[in-house]
Amino acid sequence: MVASSAEIHARFVAGETVFSEGDAGDRAYLIESGRVAVLKGGRIIATLQDGQLFGELALVDDQPRMATIVAETDVTALVIGRENLQERLHSADPVTGGLLRILVNNIRKLSP
Repeated sequence: MVASSAEIHARFVAGETVFSEGDAGDRAYLIESGRVAVLKGGRIIATLQDGQLFGELALVDDQPRMATIVAETDVTALVIGRENLQERLHSADPVTGGLLRILVNNIRKLSP
């Protein structure tokens, strides 16, 4: 990872695993360029590309990763750390943070 003017960027090469299902999560990634595959139980369930976010659920509820992410192409992503998100949630309306936690909980319940 490379630091740049208070922003952290991560780079992954094609074929590299960003994180695996079951891993602890302390950051999310906003794809700036490239494409990743989202795998659940070894099957590709989605493909994400420029402008899309992954890894965000673990930042909200501190639960293990729900999927494996593998770079399909070389990827550059902005890293969003847990501390950054928590600061934003604490400064937001309490209802917003509560709704976000409920939504994340509901998503996790729906996933096999």
